Amino acid sequence: MKIFKYLIESIFIYTFFLIIKLIGLKQSRKIFSLLFRAVGPLIRSSKIIRKNLKIAFPGIEKRDQDIIIKKMWSNYAMTFVEYIYLKKFNRENYHINIKNEEILDKVLKNNKPVIFISGHFANFELMSMEIVKKGIKLSTIYRPLNNFFLNPFMEHVRRKYVCKNQIKKGITGIRHAFDFLRQNYSVALMIDQRVSEGKKVSFFKKEAFTTTLPAQLSIKFKCDIIPVYITRQDNGNFLLEFSEQLKINKEDKSERNVLEITEKLNSIIEKMILNNPGDWIWTHNRWK
Repeated sequence: MKIFKYLIESIFIYTFFLIIKLIGLKQSRKIFSLLFRAVGPLIRSSKIIRKNLKIAFPGIEKRDQDIIIKKMWSNYAMTFVEYIYLKKFNRENYHINIKNEEILDKVLKNNKPVIFISGHFANFELMSMEIVKKGIKLSTIYRPLNNFFLNPFMEHVRRKYVCKNQIKKGITGIRHAFDFLRQNYSVALMIDQRVSEGKKVSFFKKEAFTTTLPAQLSIKFKCDIIPVYITRQDNGNFLLEFSEQLKINKEDKSERNVLEITEKLNSIIEKMILNNPGDWIWTHNRWK
């Protein structure tokens, strides 16, 4: 049953990708934004989305929830469309402005690996892409799609146009991350989703399972942690912002220190979400 479901789903998505390629980026963004706004609530649970919004924004009114949800579905749609144009984004620069680019220059000059952390904001694929385009040796940790008809395509475009060094999430992936860091490659990963192997850490004042991997990697390899944030602009372009490295104790290997670092990172993600809530994906059951 699941195989049949994945097959039908993949046929629809590959058909959409063909349509997107035929009608172009600009028109596809408009059309699929309308489509996702209409169909999205029928596929994904609105109850989970509204529950998450109430946790992040206590006392939020339904009208304000609706505004964020519409923006979220539009962003979801545009990110979906943009997968077909990752090659275009990889070869061009006009679509993105980088704030604090000197931080990347410093990483490149020091020639030491760092841990880049972020969440699923706007078109999150572009963050790793721009780091690689800058000349920084990078590996990225990703979660494979459940749909095995779609996952090979996604892995292909990510390796070809985003970052060729893709690390599959999991125990084996962690060992691969160790290997890349030993070879002087930086590591990029998203830390905003629930992970069953994580620790319960405060996120919007409510405990949520959170990965401690950035803290562990930073301590083990004495790497700086650099937060990255991307915002979708009204003109269809993006603003990519790099922050200064986090001030943390990389000598203390205790679990307490690992949790303190992880809580700091959650606070950073919170601020990113509050800055532009429509750019974040609220459909995940983050506080399950």
